[in-house]
Amino acid sequence: MTLVLKMPRMGMNVEDGTIVEWHKKPGENFSKGEILYTIETDKTTAEIEAPCDGKLISIQANEGDDVTVGDDICTILDQ
Repeated sequence: MTLVLKMPRMGMNVEDGTIVEWHKKPGENFSKGEILYTIETDKTTAEIEAPCDGKLISIQANEGDDVTVGDDICTILDQ
């Protein structure tokens, strides 16, 4: 099943963040718990883990992009 991962809420008053780094490239497989990307807000920097085993299909938010909570980040194939 294809899933679209969205920008997570990183805190009560945090509405946006910046994609700092992608740890996977489109076409690469990953395991649940592996780091997919790093995001930075005005309060913290966090590594976002894969919610399941899968494959990164596409990236909608590139490194350096500012994203709002709920925006599409990437599309994965749940395996």
